[in-house]
Amino acid sequence: MANQYFAFQWHITDQCDQRCKHCYIFAEGHFCLVSMTWEEMLVVVEKCQNFCKKFNRLPYFYITGGDPILHKNFWQLLELLKEKKIPFTLMGNPFHLNDEVCQKLRSYGCDKYQMSIDGMEKTHDWFRKPGSFKCTLEKVSSINKAGITSVIMSTVSSMNIKEIPDVIDAIVKAGVDVYAFARYVPTSSEKSTGIKPEEYRDFLKAVDKKYKEYEKAGCKTYFNRKDHLWTLYQYETGEFKIPENTKEGMIYSGCNCGNCHFTISSKGELMACRRVANSIVGNIFTDKIEDVWLNQMEAYRDYEKFSKCSKCKLLAWCRGCPAVAAGSNGGDFYSEDPQCWMKVS
Repeated sequence: MANQYFAFQWHITDQCDQRCKHCYIFAEGHFCLVSMTWEEMLVVVEKCQNFCKKFNRLPYFYITGGDPILHKNFWQLLELLKEKKIPFTLMGNPFHLNDEVCQKLRSYGCDKYQMSIDGMEKTHDWFRKPGSFKCTLEKVSSINKAGITSVIMSTVSSMNIKEIPDVIDAIVKAGVDVYAFARYVPTSSEKSTGIKPEEYRDFLKAVDKKYKEYEKAGCKTYFNRKDHLWTLYQYETGEFKIPENTKEGMIYSGCNCGNCHFTISSKGELMACRRVANSIVGNIFTDKIEDVWLNQMEAYRDYEKFSKCSKCKLLAWCRGCPAVAAGSNGGDFYSEDPQCWMKVS
């Protein structure tokens, strides 16, 4: 996304057709499903616009849930965003999509539609629900035909890491526009992703080989190397070089937390990152976003606190995944990424 935008991952409802085993909403035992009222949604849009105007940015919404399409004011919200010319991506399930619905989504300005594949059919359907794997891949064509960019994300853990190469083959065959993966974030009941650093590096190497084979063959799928440990891998292979004339203390890429992103929960909680447990920094209904951004969010921008990354030459471009680090190390945002294989002194 261009630097002109500020991203808001907005959970408009907890209502969902699935109960995924790695869902953040249910992982901590929260079973009270909340949806924003229409009046609250109007406040969110207005406050986000005002915040972006103050900092000379444009709002970009990643609208999700739960499954956002289940919200009773879903289409009303899209109409509002179209009227205000605010771009958005939808992150949801495949079950309510068809050609007609996707065409309607596009008419309201939907830029991308993101779904998940978390392993091959047996594994994915165990994570999510029976029939979900086939349904997800089948709905890609409806999204594409409507002119919406189809996006598939995978959550990688020890349960499915060996299946990801086959997942890549499946999504390419289905005609997916963009594919990426991120690592599973451990919750209170589990403190490890089950993946050793050397294993993860070997995994990236194998996936990189597959990506390049598809790219060389002219594959239409764009492989988004989203996980920030790709930077470390490509630094080692020589594909990423530290730019010259960089300013000391500047952050150029890597984790967006504290730089250009907020999560807004269905209850209006402002969160530094949805994947970081207990990262609530304010509430959009009672606080000014700009005050939260300039004050409470400073706790997520103290880069010298990173126990390992602060000693690394890639600090300004990588920092691994602080969410995975926090989930694996008692909530410590600045602890070491458990899959990072970089040796620092």
